Amino acid sequence: MAFVSTVGRLLFASVFLLSAWQEFDEYGSNGGPAAKFLRPKLDVFSGHLLAHTGVELPKQLEIKHLVAAAIVLKGVGGLLFVFGSSFGAVMLLLHQAIATPILYDFYNYDAEKKEFYELFSKFTQNLALFGSLLFYIGMKMSMPNKQLRKRAPKTKTTS
Repeated sequence: MAFVSTVGRLLFASVFLLSAWQEFDEYGSNGGPAAKFLRPKLDVFSGHLLAHTGVELPKQLEIKHLVAAAIVLKGVGGLLFVFGSSFGAVMLLLHQAIATPILYDFYNYDAEKKEFYELFSKFTQNLALFGSLLFYIGMKMSMPNKQLRKRAPKTKTTS
């Protein structure tokens, strides 16, 4: 059972690990293609955040630092998750909670447009990953760290 569980965690984390490796490989001095893709999405998200909550993101926010943080969260979190760490699952959960509404902004498109369905599909897939991470953390927290073994009572000898 432990082997199957480890393989399952490895397959699950491979999504994050391969993504982190690709972004790290393309990073460069300006954050790479991920930074170019993220800038307009973050600007739109920042506008929505300001309009709906009154919270404004800092203007001096460097996109390359956000991409580096995402790489660290996915890479380190994925590795820790493979080895059964709930802290790794929390790191992946944090990445999903921040990145999903920014990257898959289906709410900016009309429901009749093609982009809406593509982004909504990816958004719901990431929600499924989010839910499975929550499930893992819940299961990990509900199990005791060590299973207590019941010792067999010693037989008393009379002499």
